[in-house]
Amino acid sequence: MDFGEAVQVLRSVPMFSKLDTPKLKLLAFASDYLTFDDGEVLFLEGEEPDSAYLIDEGEVMICAGPAGSEMVIGTLGRHELFGEMAIFRNSPRVATIRAKGAVKVIQIEGDMFLRMVTENPDTALGVMQMLSDKIARTTERFEAVEEQVRSLQSISDAAHPCAPSPVPGTNAGRSNGK
Repeated sequence: MDFGEAVQVLRSVPMFSKLDTPKLKLLAFASDYLTFDDGEVLFLEGEEPDSAYLIDEGEVMICAGPAGSEMVIGTLGRHELFGEMAIFRNSPRVATIRAKGAVKVIQIEGDMFLRMVTENPDTALGVMQMLSDKIARTTERFEAVEEQVRSLQSISDAAHPCAPSPVPGTNAGRSNGK
C-alpha cells in the first residue's frame, strides 16, 4: 500500500475521519501496513506494547490463557482498534492476537497514536466510544458465561440432591476431630 492509500484508509475510519490532511499524513507516515495469514500471531500476551493496530480487512481473534491451551475470548473486524489498552496503560499485552483468515492491519507507532489521541478531541472521543463498546461486549459475554455456570450448577445440584452444600462462613464438610 502506498502512502496516499494509507491516508485514504485512515480517513475512512470514523475515529480518524475528522483529522485534517496533514495530521492524517503524519499518522500514515508513522504507520506500517501489514498482512497476516490465518492463524499468524500479531502479538503475544505478555509482550511489551509498541503500537496500536487498526483492522483494514479481515478479522482477528483475541486469545487468552497459557500457550497450547488458549481460548478465543472474542473477535474484532474491519475498522476496529486493538492493542491500544497496553499503550494507554504502559503495561504488557493482556491477550494474544491471531489472524482469523487473511487480515490486513495498519500498525500505528505507539507514541504517535498517543499524540493523535491527546491532541485531537474527536479522535479521543472515537477511541473512548470504541473502548466503551469493548467494555459493553465484554460485560455481555461475562453475563452469558455467568448464566451458563448457574445452569450447570443447577444441573449438578439436581443430579446430586443429597450432596451437602457448604454454608458460607463455616467449616462445613471439614472434620473437626470430634
